[in-house]
Amino acid sequence: MASTITVNENGPLKVTGEFTLEDKDGIAYKLGGRDTIFLCRCGESTNKPFCDGAHKSCGFLDPGTARELAPKK
Repeated sequence: MASTITVNENGPLKVTGEFTLEDKDGIAYKLGGRDTIFLCRCGESTNKPFCDGAHKSCGFLDPGTARELAPKK
């Protein structure tokens, strides 16, 4: 199954499917068999890169609406 990343309104990125999450050194996070995780977008999580719900109390707002990127140069 392909992976899907969903940008939640005022919240985290939801990642589902088959994926690997690696740190800056290329070492994979041990995800305990999960096929769905939530990644922090607000920057306030105490468990980065994972969401811990901090966006609910820090005032993080983003509609999560899709938009087009400028063409690659």
